[in-house]
Amino acid sequence: MLELNRIYNVDCVNGMKSLSDECIDLTITSPPYDNLRDYNGYSFDFENTAKELYRVSKPGATIVWIVNDATIEGSETGTSFKQALYFKKIGFNIHDTMIWEKPTFTATGALRTRYGQVFEYMFIFTKGKIKTFNPIKDRKNKRAGEPIHGTVRQKDGSFRSVSAIGKPVAEYGQRFNIWQISPEKSSKNRFHPAQFPISLINDRVISWSNENDLVLDPFMGSGTTALVCKSLNRSFIGFEISEEYCKIAEARLNEH
Repeated sequence: MLELNRIYNVDCVNGMKSLSDECIDLTITSPPYDNLRDYNGYSFDFENTAKELYRVSKPGATIVWIVNDATIEGSETGTSFKQALYFKKIGFNIHDTMIWEKPTFTATGALRTRYGQVFEYMFIFTKGKIKTFNPIKDRKNKRAGEPIHGTVRQKDGSFRSVSAIGKPVAEYGQRFNIWQISPEKSSKNRFHPAQFPISLINDRVISWSNENDLVLDPFMGSGTTALVCKSLNRSFIGFEISEEYCKIAEARLNEH
């Protein structure tokens, strides 16, 4: 087993081979998908990465896989869905297909022939029945304090009353699965061409892990996942094939 709370300058497949079976509680990552960004020329072996992730994930562990598709000759590649189906083929559950919505148009592409791309897919995979879920409840309810009422449609098309009928609506409800979070734009805080915003990773770590759990990022980039784990009392292991990004990530960790 590798030393915890370190980022290793190796290819993630080779790095994960040094991890024990079923040792990871949560994986959060965004691979260099469809050449939409320049990652110092590095690509990755998707199928062997997925297989190693299955091996090192604990039963009930969660994987957050953030990806998108390039558009080539007028057609989206569908790489994101091909990857999701491969994860399912090797034994993972596709637990949820979430959306990271960006408030403004940031992607490349011709607006003359299509609407502006403002989201990325955030696939949530689990190894068997999910072990940990700490839902974030910060969605302001418009009817807070009013008695709950309404119905739920059944399989046969009929309706039944909701189970909490008559109870007061809480001030805040659980989030939906579309999260609007601004990407990192500040040149002062930006160290990577596809850097995660801190809040995106923070809320992921809170949702699917507990204190002292072990979090993996096989494409660590500039180290945002490690920074969040350090602040939330989670252990982490990261792999990053670029020596330049490893140095940047280590410097960010040392600053904090």
